[in-house]
Amino acid sequence: MRHPTHMDAPPFPDCTAFAGPRRIASGDLLRVALRTKEVLDQGEQAPVLIFDETTGEAIDVDFRGEADEVARRLTERFGARPAPEPRPETPRGPGRPKLGVVAREVTLLPRHWEWLSSQPGGASVTLRKLVEEARRTHAGKDRIRQAQEATYRFMQALAGNLVGFEEATRALFASNPQRFDSLIHTWPEDIQVHARKLAAPAFQTTAPSETPT
Repeated sequence: MRHPTHMDAPPFPDCTAFAGPRRIASGDLLRVALRTKEVLDQGEQAPVLIFDETTGEAIDVDFRGEADEVARRLTERFGARPAPEPRPETPRGPGRPKLGVVAREVTLLPRHWEWLSSQPGGASVTLRKLVEEARRTHAGKDRIRQAQEATYRFMQALAGNLVGFEEATRALFASNPQRFDSLIHTWPEDIQVHARKLAAPAFQTTAPSETPT
């Protein structure tokens, strides 16, 4: 079987597979799926789930057929999609850069449009600057929120019926790592380890520049 090389491989997400409470493998989806396929073919009876490392969501994989077929379906699913037909370019003014912008509707009050239009560069340039500034300002908070949500999804799937789940969830969203650790210490070891890994960014202190004044 030929696996995609680093030059032609589609962008498989990083993930971790579990058979019941036991971790099977971690890595990119193709490698994890093929390892999971081996475990299933050996007669694994526990429910098997593969979790996206970034979102905590379960990834559906079709394990029917041989390993080559599983790999082919995943490669087709995550492979590059055909590029849209190019459209004739609209002539641009001198010095105006081609930014690959996407046009979408924005609804604002008249006073907002008036203010935007009065800014250097006009409404579009000002909106882009505001968005970039907001992204920088809230990057830490966004990272914490995403880690909390990913950890919660994983815990809900594999630890929803375990002792301390509700309390651990509250500790997670309250950014209380000590209580979180104390509440999950009786869970199966692999679930503990992965929950702590996903939750780690959620317990990082927000940078001073991101702290509300």
